Amino acid sequence: MNFSERLRSRAAGTRARIVLPEGDDPRIVAAAAEMQRLGLGKPELLGSTGWKATDHPAFSRVASHLLARRPKAVRDPAHARELAHDPLRFAAALVALGEAEGCVAGAVSTTADVVRAALWCIGLRPGLGTVTSAMYHGLPDGRVLTYTDIAVLPMPTADQLADAAMAAAADRRALVGDTPVVAFLSYSTRGSAGGADPERMQQALARFRTMAPEVVADGELQLDAAIVPEVAQRKCPDSPVRGQANVLVFPSLDAANIAYKLTERLAGASAAGPLLQGLAQPMSDLSRGASPDDIVDVIAMVALQAAARQH
Repeated sequence: MNFSERLRSRAAGTRARIVLPEGDDPRIVAAAAEMQRLGLGKPELLGSTGWKATDHPAFSRVASHLLARRPKAVRDPAHARELAHDPLRFAAALVALGEAEGCVAGAVSTTADVVRAALWCIGLRPGLGTVTSAMYHGLPDGRVLTYTDIAVLPMPTADQLADAAMAAAADRRALVGDTPVVAFLSYSTRGSAGGADPERMQQALARFRTMAPEVVADGELQLDAAIVPEVAQRKCPDSPVRGQANVLVFPSLDAANIAYKLTERLAGASAAGPLLQGLAQPMSDLSRGASPDDIVDVIAMVALQAAARQH
């Protein structure tokens, strides 16, 4: 059973209500049908031909929510009702109002639009100050690696890196079911090379340890020292990670995006994501090149995020 199959198996039976605001895209329609066939939950399609926001029973509540969340940006109740006709905002508001457990969008909308709608309607998870994203790779040898941040922040600060690690560690327990082991990556291992970037990763580790002292973490580490036990023994024998990291925190969006695509293309890994992290309630992004199978994987991930929040 590969990682995608394990992911769907874990999500089966969650009975999550997942709202899909791009219901006019045939990939979304196909994914919604597969979601139901697999028992992953109940999809709600918005934005399809003939869909009218005003016909939805939650329309007035959605409009009121948009106004309450952004009173400086929304002129009056009439303006709020006008804004509520946007399926993306409507979907995010349904999650915030408890009308759905999660939202998946981005087959048509940009990542920036999805994140803006999520921040407007849902907001950040308590204790975190950043929305980031992660990709999950199932390797041929059975390991699953989490890469973050792969889609949102071009050059994250130390605090943002710590937030990304915190969110990824929490989600990993729900999505993979194992214990997170976090590595903050760099071109340097434990001070072997100087520079502002290794220092930023050291600061991120220090911040993360105050947030989650129970999670095994280390940095800055070169990739081989993070995931190969024999190399870790030579380069950093006292590292608590011991070359067994499964959550990899990258120093930049460039590095993370290149790394996850190399892993997928050259290592024969299956990829699931991207998954938005750090929101108060689950809402996630898609690659605009996503296939129906890719979308089903993200739906399963969001359903598992929702189940973990409920518990």
